[in-house]
Amino acid sequence: MSQDAIVIGSGIAGLASAIRLKVKGYQVDVFEANSYPGGKLSEITLNGYRFDAGPSLFTLPEQVEELFRLAGRKAEEHFEYEKLEVACHYFWEDGKQLKAWADINRFAEEVETKLGEPAQNVREALRSSAFIYEHLAPLFMHRSLHQVSTWTNAQAMKSYLKMGKLGIFSTMHEANKQRFSNPKMVQLFNRYATYNGSDPYQTPATLNIIPHLEFNIGAYFPKKGMHEITQSLYKLAEELGVKFHFNSKVEEILVEKGKAIGIKVQEDIFLADLVVNNMDMVNAYKSILRKQKQPKKLLDQPKSSSALIFYWGVKKEFKELGLHNIFFSEDYKTEFEHIFKKGSIYDDPTVYINITSTHKPDDAPKGCMNWFTMINVPNNQGQDWDQMIAEARKTIIDKVNRVLKTDLEPLIEVEEILEPRTIESKTSSANGALYGNSSNNRFAAFLRHANYSSDIKNLYFCGGSVHPGGGIPLSLLSAKIMMGFVGD
Repeated sequence: MSQDAIVIGSGIAGLASAIRLKVKGYQVDVFEANSYPGGKLSEITLNGYRFDAGPSLFTLPEQVEELFRLAGRKAEEHFEYEKLEVACHYFWEDGKQLKAWADINRFAEEVETKLGEPAQNVREALRSSAFIYEHLAPLFMHRSLHQVSTWTNAQAMKSYLKMGKLGIFSTMHEANKQRFSNPKMVQLFNRYATYNGSDPYQTPATLNIIPHLEFNIGAYFPKKGMHEITQSLYKLAEELGVKFHFNSKVEEILVEKGKAIGIKVQEDIFLADLVVNNMDMVNAYKSILRKQKQPKKLLDQPKSSSALIFYWGVKKEFKELGLHNIFFSEDYKTEFEHIFKKGSIYDDPTVYINITSTHKPDDAPKGCMNWFTMINVPNNQGQDWDQMIAEARKTIIDKVNRVLKTDLEPLIEVEEILEPRTIESKTSSANGALYGNSSNNRFAAFLRHANYSSDIKNLYFCGGSVHPGGGIPLSLLSAKIMMGFVGD
């Protein structure tokens, strides 16, 4: 007998959940408040320029490919990507520049030549990152932390013996400062804390697991842009028979006798055997689960950082820029103090510029570039964002002018802005935080909501605000972990 499943939200984890449920034999309906799928992983078009609106780094492509294989498709016939030769271009105000080559030996040699940091230190850092991944990924990325079996299996026991080497007892900054002699390399490796909206001066050194994904495994680019991840999975879901309901904001998850039985959309009731919530966990409890018991401890956890993004169409090509570019702050510690302690934007922020037209030329008119220009900012706590945005815009342009020795303002011919308030309104992310709860303490991994409800039967959770965390790979894995509980 066929069973019905409802998925709330068509973010990347919602799409993955819908596909997995359909493959398992469920009749699946996805309800999305927006008029398009993808959540943060969407796109913007402006007068001949195309921008990937949200996540811009692609790692662990096998998590996407697995969904096609589950559905009996050859992934390469539906979704194409290429491995990057250079993961990122780094710039400092003293004129130093660095290319983070995918070839680890080449990267290490470039670091030694350009910064005087022994190449061996880079190799050791990436070996250490691989070691952390080997011991922690099976626990924290691929299994639920809310099952006893996760902590009692042979892999877990093996990892317990290595705790001292896994970075649990020190901060990311402390670990990197011990490893590198050049402050620029400490800063470069500290940057990986921002991949889940954290502060390297507070978050545990276990987050040094992240460079392994980018270097040892690889960074990639979908040939049609990041938005193609969304589009390819959306098309796959439709082909499988998943039904999508856009412009359909869910008002309430219906619960009867301790079981989720469906949802309410305006005045309409839709019943199902199970409900999967892909909406931000905090906002879900405050809105569509407001009548249910609230997990206060989880809801009150500090939130991750947010982002201020300027989508700029630039009437010039800068040959020194690649797909991923970082213009570092001169005082990284003070920048993070402003974000996490003062709730403000530092007057010398680190600037990230993603330019997909370097790999996909039709994303910008000939001779032009599409700049996704982002700085990390605090989540929304009621600040005067209009003033802060205006000041940050000038600060960013001044910094780019100094580093690239240019006059950027006259070159900007189109502009759109995404900031914490609009991130929250468009994606239902609590306070506009990009990654849900913050990871700024060693227990953060344990302070994420499970992939199921312990109070409401047949209610499940996926997405970046629950276990195992934010970003494309972890969001996709949240759907996979969630499926392990369906039918239990």
